[in-house]
Amino acid sequence: MRRALALARRGWGLTAPNPMVGAVVVLDGVIVGEGYHARYGDPHAEVMALAAAGERARGATVLVSLEPCNHHGKTPPCVDALIAAGVSRVVAAVADPNPVAKGGADRLRAAGITVDFGCEAAAALELNAAFFHAAAGARRPWVTLKLAVSVDNAIATASREPRWLTGDAARHYVHRLRATNDAIGVGVGTALTDDPQLTVRHGRRPRVPPTRVVFDRTARLPESSVLARTARRTPTIVLAEAPDPERVAALERRGVVILVQQGLEAALEALAARGIRSLFVEGGAELSKALLAAGLVDRLIIFQAPVLLGPGALPAFAGAPPAERFRVVERREFGDDLMTVYALRELPSPAPGT
Repeated sequence: MRRALALARRGWGLTAPNPMVGAVVVLDGVIVGEGYHARYGDPHAEVMALAAAGERARGATVLVSLEPCNHHGKTPPCVDALIAAGVSRVVAAVADPNPVAKGGADRLRAAGITVDFGCEAAAALELNAAFFHAAAGARRPWVTLKLAVSVDNAIATASREPRWLTGDAARHYVHRLRATNDAIGVGVGTALTDDPQLTVRHGRRPRVPPTRVVFDRTARLPESSVLARTARRTPTIVLAEAPDPERVAALERRGVVILVQQGLEAALEALAARGIRSLFVEGGAELSKALLAAGLVDRLIIFQAPVLLGPGALPAFAGAPPAERFRVVERREFGDDLMTVYALRELPSPAPGT
């Protein structure tokens, strides 16, 4: 199953709105075929793995990171391919929560195929967190907050001048994280200070470029900013509460979409209504504090650099809620920088078919 999950990751940034899925075919303890869902609209993982196995699939066990689908979408149902191939057993990490696609286990069992669930379930859920979050009926996107901090837990010096804290390897990995999210968000302070592009410029480009989102109560984003000037090329949304009508008109002429909502939760729900299922927030301090205080962060990613920013530095978590102990999802080193991913909210596991 770990091999199936590793294969699934090859579809990173290319399968949405479908989940990333991998599959292996095992006969007599040997992998005889493997596959993954490479891109939205392409054949699913099970079909690719069965094609690679050929006749060796008969009587084999198929391990797949998600319950095989039971509906005809852009491709035929995977359960039909598994039944036709004559496999004897299917092991799925987790059940498919999609009401349209679920029911594959029942179909397989009716055809005499043994079906089991639960192997590496936690890893499978984490890989497609936004997919499972949306399928559970969430009204807002899955929110990941990323912060780069110094050893004294600050994000900027006393002068507030922009500077990189982390090295190239960590910054390049952030682009990979961007690539698997529907949208990238920042506060207006970050937009004004850094004039960011908020695009994926390193590694594989995603199938659909992430929407850029600016949390900007009064629509202060300058018309001359990179985000505004490129809004017709890459979708850009300003979430405002009390914007000046003239500012709204000026930004809309640039192609920026202005959504007026009262409060963070309503703003996130407005994003979800536009099909944004995952939001990758990259600061700054005020937005991070507000999201954390409101309990609207699902995953917190901290990149800690061996840098001391000293007296007067802007703290990363000033005014945040009291410290709690959270589960560590992952730790990874990028040169001298340490990335830690914390689970601030757990995903419910879909109930498997009976």
